[in-house]
Amino acid sequence: ADGMPGTTIRDLEIAANDSAYVFVTVKINPTAANTPFVFRDSLKIAYNGNVKWVQLDAWGQNAHFFRNKKITSDETWTNDLPYVILGGLFISPGKTLTIEKGCRIHLHGDAPILVDGTLKVNGEKEGNKVYFSTDRLDYPYSEYPASWPGIYFGVNSTANQLTYSILRNSYQAIVTEGGAGNTVPKIKLSECIIDNSYDAGILAVNSSIEAVNCLLSNNGKNTVLVQGGNYQFTHCTSVAYSTSFFPHKDPVLQLADYVKKSTGIQTAAMNAQFTNCIFWGDIGTVNNEVEAIRQGTAAYNVNFTNCLWRSKTTPANTTSTGLINNEPPQFDSVNTTLRYFDFHLKGSSPAKGKALATSIGRDLDGNQRPLGLPDIGCYERQ
Repeated sequence: ADGMPGTTIRDLEIAANDSAYVFVTVKINPTAANTPFVFRDSLKIAYNGNVKWVQLDAWGQNAHFFRNKKITSDETWTNDLPYVILGGLFISPGKTLTIEKGCRIHLHGDAPILVDGTLKVNGEKEGNKVYFSTDRLDYPYSEYPASWPGIYFGVNSTANQLTYSILRNSYQAIVTEGGAGNTVPKIKLSECIIDNSYDAGILAVNSSIEAVNCLLSNNGKNTVLVQGGNYQFTHCTSVAYSTSFFPHKDPVLQLADYVKKSTGIQTAAMNAQFTNCIFWGDIGTVNNEVEAIRQGTAAYNVNFTNCLWRSKTTPANTTSTGLINNEPPQFDSVNTTLRYFDFHLKGSSPAKGKALATSIGRDLDGNQRPLGLPDIGCYERQ
């Protein structure tokens, strides 16, 4: 049966060992409030001389709702209300979307962010970070990976920047193609967290990325850089553990100067510098957390300076100095059963005080790094 609509239903017969489903719709008129609210009502059920009341709670919040939103002129979003995107967000070529500190962007399962122009995200530390996540806020759906598609930067997109931004539970958090020859990085990632993506945290095809103080954690594939490109990662932590969502079965960093396309294998020069970074994962099917493959004849320069990684054999086609190999970084807390992870370093970590001094004076939390020898990774032990 299709059911019976109405505010009152009488004389409903339910056979023994059978059941009836009651679906309740709530319609809430928008207000000017920017904080979450709760509406309560109750449902009276009388049967066989018995009376019971069922309490109904509905949570909500006013928000900006956009369906198939297209940025056709420069636009700025401020933190007055959350933003809910249905169908997708499209940034046109030559146009810039600026997202200010504290904004929360909630994306439906059919809603990618497609950037052919420029995306600038101006988050700040503590309570002013910018969040990109699913529009399902109810547990357990709020924790599921692949809950929204991700952010895709087209070939002609330029000068993108994400600062103090958190991207969680996407299918592919950041995908970028082209831009390897840009005079400035196509994407700058500063103090960003990319977590629990089903496929890739970062997937770059012959592109250009500069990442500082970033955490890539428990993605299906943390970082994949193919068909060459220009990359600079400094004070980043890339780590993955098997969880109930998916096993850790791919290296946390994969580099290659080629990509397979319908027209065949295409290669390009690869230039990548990793300084003061951690590459780690739980022991299982992955023996080497860094994989570097070369098939072409173009330049291939991949260097690791003062990094800590887990590797059974030295990654081919790379050079390294100041390397710490196969010494557990001693993260603060790792509980795969509860999916609780704190990737700050313990005081006894071998990464403490072993980084190369750079001009980066803060860590992912916004805390100061010492002028002398800082810690390896995105967090500075306080």
